[in-house]
Amino acid sequence: MGASKNKKMGNKKTVLLVEDEQTLSTIIIDTLEDEGFHTLYAKNGEDGLKMFFLEHPDVVIADVMMPRMDGFQMVKNIRKSEKSTPVLFLTARSSLDDLIEGFESGANDYLKKPFNMKELIVRVKALADRVVIKEPEKQSYIIGDYHFDPVSQLLTYAVKKIELSHMENEILKRLCMNQNDIIDFESILIELWHDNSFYNRNSLHGFIHKLRRLLSADKKVKILNIRGYGYKLIVET
Repeated sequence: MGASKNKKMGNKKTVLLVEDEQTLSTIIIDTLEDEGFHTLYAKNGEDGLKMFFLEHPDVVIADVMMPRMDGFQMVKNIRKSEKSTPVLFLTARSSLDDLIEGFESGANDYLKKPFNMKELIVRVKALADRVVIKEPEKQSYIIGDYHFDPVSQLLTYAVKKIELSHMENEILKRLCMNQNDIIDFESILIELWHDNSFYNRNSLHGFIHKLRRLLSADKKVKILNIRGYGYKLIVET
């Protein structure tokens, strides 16, 4: 049903909106339709999860606080079997822990309520453009005594396998690609969050802190903070 429905939409990208506020949902749907998107709608996480696997949308927009299943849990369930569809969270929550939880559940971006509809459209278009060409990752990395496979999102140390969240995986991959070189804050923020706001910088710092903990079993591996500029992944000899 989903495939045939999307085929009828021609080149239109399909957005699944999962939001329990009816008035806000109507405004978002009307705005997306005006911008040329085909929209699907669910009013809670359980219905959103079912509709996702039935219709296979190109982008998901999800509220965090919803009845029956919240947005975090819905996306965690999606990511168990589908890791590539971009997800944008809408949230009134702004603490660093909440933002990190959202990205660790598998989100690609977020907007803090209240937000401007123009900003929503810019972010949705950026996420939708990612879907067009998605070439499989081929390279794995040796980081000291660790083995990192960005395709399976696994970090392995001895016999211990650690499954990384989407954001952890993407940040570590960029550090590995630039090992022994500095990678600046802004390039990571623009690529993964699409802006370098204060909240996004805090989220990035939180993920770096988590990656340091995950890599702490090998004392030779370090993620250095290059003050005011960025980070550098090194393996001491």
